[in-house]
Amino acid sequence: MPLLFLWFFLTSTSLVSALQTLPCINTTYFIPNSTYDTNRRVILSLLPSNVTSHFGFFNGSIGQAPNRVYAVGMCLPGTEEESCIGCLLSASNTLLETCLTEENALIWIANRTICMIRYSDTSFVGSFELEPHREFLSIHGYKTNETEFNTVWSRLTQRMVQEASSSTDATWSGAKYYTADVAALPDSQTLYAMMQCTPDLSPAECNLCLTESVVNYQSCCLGRQGGSIVRLSCAFRAELYPFGGAFTVMTARPLSQPPPSLIKKDSGKFSTETIAAIVVPIIVVAIIFLVLLVLSRLFARRRKSYQEIDLDQSGITTLHFQQLDFKTIEVATENFAKTNKLGQGGFGEVYKGTLVNGTEVAVKRLSKTSEQGAQEFKNEVVLVAKLQHRNLVKLLGYCLEPEEKILVYEFVPNKSLDYFLFDPTKQGQLDWTKRYNIIGGITRGILYLHQDSRLTIIHRDLKASNILLDADMIPKIADFGMARISGIDQSVANTKRIAGTFGYMPPEYVIHGQFSMKSDVYSFGVLILEIICGKKNRSFYQADTKAENLVTYVWRLWTNGSPLELVDLTISENCQTEEVIRCIHIALLCVQEDPKDRPNLSTIMMMLTNSSLILSVPQPPGFFVPQNKERDSFLSSQFTMGCTSQTKNDVTITNLDPR
Repeated sequence: MPLLFLWFFLTSTSLVSALQTLPCINTTYFIPNSTYDTNRRVILSLLPSNVTSHFGFFNGSIGQAPNRVYAVGMCLPGTEEESCIGCLLSASNTLLETCLTEENALIWIANRTICMIRYSDTSFVGSFELEPHREFLSIHGYKTNETEFNTVWSRLTQRMVQEASSSTDATWSGAKYYTADVAALPDSQTLYAMMQCTPDLSPAECNLCLTESVVNYQSCCLGRQGGSIVRLSCAFRAELYPFGGAFTVMTARPLSQPPPSLIKKDSGKFSTETIAAIVVPIIVVAIIFLVLLVLSRLFARRRKSYQEIDLDQSGITTLHFQQLDFKTIEVATENFAKTNKLGQGGFGEVYKGTLVNGTEVAVKRLSKTSEQGAQEFKNEVVLVAKLQHRNLVKLLGYCLEPEEKILVYEFVPNKSLDYFLFDPTKQGQLDWTKRYNIIGGITRGILYLHQDSRLTIIHRDLKASNILLDADMIPKIADFGMARISGIDQSVANTKRIAGTFGYMPPEYVIHGQFSMKSDVYSFGVLILEIICGKKNRSFYQADTKAENLVTYVWRLWTNGSPLELVDLTISENCQTEEVIRCIHIALLCVQEDPKDRPNLSTIMMMLTNSSLILSVPQPPGFFVPQNKERDSFLSSQFTMGCTSQTKNDVTITNLDPR
C-alpha cells in the first residue's frame, strides 16, 4: 500500500508559517546529511526545470534502494514558466525547512499561482486513495440567504465536477482534471471556486475524488467565508474573493438546470443522484474507449506505417510517429540537393527537407556501416522516439529501405551552437546570460538521457555541433541514441567501435574503449569550457597558447589563479564573474582523469542551481599534458593505439580499434 500524505492549500506567507508542520508524515525517517537526504535535495532542485519542460507535470526518481527518492511536481495549466518555477522553489524550500528527517511529504501552495510537490521513499504514481483528507476553513463567516446560496452552490459545484473530470487534454498533462469557475450570489457577492486532480487518475477516479471533496466542504465550511478540502489525489477550494490569477479574466456564467444533490442522505451512503453522477461517466468513457479501440485497429490496418507510442514521462499521452517511404524523403529534400545539405557527422549526412504538409524537417541519411537488421533498426528507432524532453531534438519518423536507413527530425532554425560560438561575427549574439542558460539546458537534457528517461542513453558524441538552438536560443541535444540506432552495444563497458570526437573523449574511452555515463560528463566539461572561451579545442594546439589542448590550457590558468583569462573577449566585460568561475570549476571537475572523480549529472545540476553548495577541489584533469621534457613520453603513453581511421581534434571518429 502506498504511504499516505496530507495536502494543504495555502494563500499567504502567514499561512505557510501556521501550517508548516502539515507536509511531513511521521512514518519513516532519514538521518540528516545522509544519502537519502542528498537525493531528496537533488530531486527537489531538479523538479522546477523538469515540470516546466514536461508541460506542467513531472514524476521521477533518483538514487538506489534503500535511498531512492520518488518525487512529483505539478503546476496548474496556463501558468507562466517563471511563476511555475517560483512556486515550486517556494514549495521545495518549505519542505526542506519543515521536514528535517521525514522520508515522506506533500505540499500544495496556492497564491497567485498554484503548484504541488510530493516526495516519498516509495513509488506512488498512479495510486488512488480517498482518505485521509484535510479540511481548512476561513475564520470569518458571511451573511447571505442560505436557501439561495445553497442553490447556486449545488449548481456550480456539479458543473465543475463534470468539467474537471472530463478535461483530458492530451497535449498537456497538466491541463487534465482542472477547472476554475465563478458564480453570482445574492447581496452582490461572488463565489470563486477551483478544482484539480493529479493527471495520473482515471476520469472516474477524478470524478469520485472531487465529488467526495464537495460533500466534505458542505459539512465543514458552508457558512464560512470559504475553505479548502485537500486529499491524496485532488483538491477543491471555494472563497468569496478571487484567490488565484485564473479569476482575473473570468465572469460568472449562468447556472441553468438544477443538478442532482451532492449531499449524503445517510451517513456512509451516497444518494441515488450521486451514484448516477459517478456511474454514468464511467459507462460513457467505457463506450468511447471501445469505439476508439475498434477505430484505431481499423486505422492501423490501413496505414501500418503509423504508430502511436505511449509516453509516461514526457507529458504527452501519444506520439504520432511515421514511417515514410524513400520517395517522400527524396521529394522533401529535392533529391538530397547539395543546397539543402546542413552538415555531415560520423553517422551520416543531414539535409533540410519540407514534407508535403509544409512541415520543415531535418533528414539524417545514415552511412551504410551498420550491420543491424531491419527489425532491430526499427525497434531501436521506436525506442529512441519515446524520449521526449524540451532540450532534446524530436525524432518524428524514419525511412527503412533495403539500401537506406534515414531518420527524420524536427527542424531547428538557429542551426548548431558551434555556428554562433566559433564565428567571430556571430559569437557576440551569445552574451553570458544566453551561454549560462545554454549550459543549464544541456545539463537538463543529458540528465534526462542518463537518469529520467525510460532508457538509459549514453550520448557518446556530445559536442558543440550536436547542440542545436531553437528560435529562442534554447539548446536541443541532437544525435542522442545513435549508438543504439546504429547497433553499437550500450550494455557493455567496453567497445571495439569508438564513436566520438577527439578532444571531447575521455582517456579511458580513447585508450581502452571503456565508456559510461561519466564519458558524457567528460565531454560536457570540455563543452562548458568551449562555451566560456568561444574557441574550438583545436585552437589550443597553436604554439602561442603554450598548451597542447584546451583542458591543459584551462588547468594552467586555474592553478595560476587567473581563470578569467579564459573568457571570450566579446562577453568578458558584461559577464557575472562568480558564475563564470563556478562554471570553470564545474568543468574541471567534469574532466577529471578518473571517472569516479567526475560528478554525475544530478550533482552537476545541483552545483549550477545552488550557489551555496561548496565544490570539491579539482585534481589535474585527464589529457593534461606536462611541459618540456615530460611531454614526449606522456604523449607516447597516452595516445599509443592502432586505428583504421583517425582525425585530429574535432573530427568524428567512428571506427577505432583500441589496444
